Amino acid sequence: MITLLALLWTLSGAVLIYLASAQQRLRACALPAAARHAGWLLVIAGTGCWWYDAGMGPGMAAALTLLMFTWVVLPYAAWWRTAAAEAGE
Repeated sequence: MITLLALLWTLSGAVLIYLASAQQRLRACALPAAARHAGWLLVIAGTGCWWYDAGMGPGMAAALTLLMFTWVVLPYAAWWRTAAAEAGE
């Protein structure tokens, strides 16, 4: 159960941080700075859960891997959404 909580907190924090960035392309405008701060709090809480559940080394690796994966997938999702809209699908 703690693993699921760590996964959800880290993932939702990474998404909030991305959507609060000025460079994001999923929304018409970026979320306010408060969303970025909330995202970092969620990432910290999720990392703490990973540490508690898996230990310090594996927990840090799991948190960083999930952050990197999320921040790689979201720009591709934005590109795919834009390409589909331009193609008229």
